[in-house]
Amino acid sequence: MTAREEERALVAQLEGHLLLAATRQEGRRAAARLVARVDWLTDTQRADVERHFEAEYTELARRSWQHTAHRAEQLRHEYEGRYRSLRQRLLGYFLPACALLTAAVLLTLSARAPL
Repeated sequence: MTAREEERALVAQLEGHLLLAATRQEGRRAAARLVARVDWLTDTQRADVERHFEAEYTELARRSWQHTAHRAEQLRHEYEGRYRSLRQRLLGYFLPACALLTAAVLLTLSARAPL
């Protein structure tokens, strides 16, 4: 692995940790809002509900990220296929056009050349 690839991997890992930490914090805030409305819970029950809510929130975010990554991979493959197809078609038109243009230039030059 090159130094550049190692840097990218480290940055991606840091971004992942920061994203996970932010998601957990969001889950904690959402759990706190939820249990604040349920005033009949004991402190132990509140802590338990908050912990479970945060875990579910984080798991939901993880599944959403996985779905997004899977869809991005599908789109990448689809667009790569389209790009290859377009490139082949353009090459299919470009090469004969270049050959035709070269032939036309050579015919023009040979017609102008004195015998």
